[in-house]
Amino acid sequence: MTRHAGLARLDQRFFEAVHTADPFNATMLGVNGFDDLVPDPSQAGAAAAASRIGAIEAEAREIDSDELDADDRIDRQVLLSLAGAARADLEHGSWATNASADGYGSPQGEAFMAVPTASLSDATAVEGYLRRLGALGGFFDAVGDRYRGAAAEGRRPTLVGVRQAQEQLAGHLAGPADVFQRPALPADVDADRVRARIAETVRDVVHPAMRRLATVLNDELAPVARTDDEVGLGAVPEGTPAYLAAVRRHTTTDLTPEQVHTVGHEVLADLREQWLELGGQVLGTTDVPSTLARLRDDPALRFGSAGEIVTVVTEALQRAEAVRDKWFPQYDISDCTVEEIDPVEGGNAALAHYRPPSADGSRPGAHCVLTVDPGERFTYEYEALAFHESTPGHHLQIASAQTLTQLPAYRRFLDAEVCAYVEGWGLYSERLADEMGLYSAPVQRLGMLSFDALRACRLVVDTGMHHLGWSRQQAIDFMWANTATTRHNVVNEINRYIAWPGQALAYMIGRREIVRLRSVATKRLGADFDVRGFHGAVLSHGAVPLRVLDDVVSTWVDDRSAPHR
Repeated sequence: MTRHAGLARLDQRFFEAVHTADPFNATMLGVNGFDDLVPDPSQAGAAAAASRIGAIEAEAREIDSDELDADDRIDRQVLLSLAGAARADLEHGSWATNASADGYGSPQGEAFMAVPTASLSDATAVEGYLRRLGALGGFFDAVGDRYRGAAAEGRRPTLVGVRQAQEQLAGHLAGPADVFQRPALPADVDADRVRARIAETVRDVVHPAMRRLATVLNDELAPVARTDDEVGLGAVPEGTPAYLAAVRRHTTTDLTPEQVHTVGHEVLADLREQWLELGGQVLGTTDVPSTLARLRDDPALRFGSAGEIVTVVTEALQRAEAVRDKWFPQYDISDCTVEEIDPVEGGNAALAHYRPPSADGSRPGAHCVLTVDPGERFTYEYEALAFHESTPGHHLQIASAQTLTQLPAYRRFLDAEVCAYVEGWGLYSERLADEMGLYSAPVQRLGMLSFDALRACRLVVDTGMHHLGWSRQQAIDFMWANTATTRHNVVNEINRYIAWPGQALAYMIGRREIVRLRSVATKRLGADFDVRGFHGAVLSHGAVPLRVLDDVVSTWVDDRSAPHR
């Protein structure tokens, strides 16, 4: 395939620009070449990065799509969407308004999540890791300066986010194990010497900067922070346009917050009959409130140990892998492992997240699962969670995208950048697992319904807080009334949406579009519809905006329904 030369150059410039601006995300995505860098979180740094990306966006817009073949037209659409979203995100800088501990919504949270996952394959990589650690002191100081500057402009953080960030820093400072000592070392280095250098850098540079950031949070931000009655972006200057941009970025649609809010209520209404039917079959309940109460309160539906959680998600992954090739084209992808989330992060963490494999094959994909306080975790939720995070969900989709070497590098390594596709696929996978016969018992299918309700609630509460002015408690109460999850998890979920506006919308909006496209393909192709081929088509171009996915699937349907078939 011959690429359009100008577009190919823009692709490479974009790859360099976005990963230089956020090298922590590059590390999480398994992208090589950026593991020695830290971001520049200053206003000037964000403006410079936005300018670089904006220039790429403008040049891509000038390319005449009529000059491109079908694959390059798709690539241009993807580049324009991602560049525009990245530029807007840097320009709005909403994270500076929402100090928190979230691993995706705050720079220091991202540092704790990303830096220890670096793949240190040789002595050069080790030296790069040590340079990065040495730069973390200035990074944490710059984060504090950016928070301070935003507050001075009236873009004050939320008190709940400030408290989370304080607890996170205190936990890492007091923890028995240093998170930055976690990476495995290669055989060609003096391990004792390297470990000592890491310890020295953390003691003399990193920890003092973390303490300075904690002081900024405590002395300067907490006294002026927004209360729980004004947690949404709409409560701060320029917050409304920032939220509208976040909705566009995370859904890759033109849906308004009001439309998204309505969709959430509609999905919850549609789920009611399923709750009644399955709850009656499994639990003998006769209405939705009693089903939710039984799921929450029955001690038999709680885990007894962290090991039980690991066993459940590991066995779910193994069942999915055993039948994968019946439902998908064959992919030569990295293994997926199961890792427990660091207990220091456990108090504010979601139930799980996925970490992609590294490009060089030295790090497998990982389903990172929350196992702290197992007695507070529901046994029926973790199989659906496993199918979402591992196979057939994020691991299959993200790891297979890395193998699409015909695509530009920036498209082979994507996650939250195309959230509606990625999280829509993850949520689609929870229902697909039911088709595949992967749930081990009927009660586990109730977990599938519980997570559907959770994702529908996200549409309501995220738009409620950030666009309609809901309080934090109003959002908590709504989610508690409409899901079966624990009070603790509800609170964590709401805190996450406060810290990362708009991201919560991606799951259900993306899943609904994939389901719609499958329905259209089924109707058009009739007996010629092949679910394995449909999944291959959806995955064939990596993560793409939903508008582009429509074009991809439509082309696949047209090809299969052509007269020569």
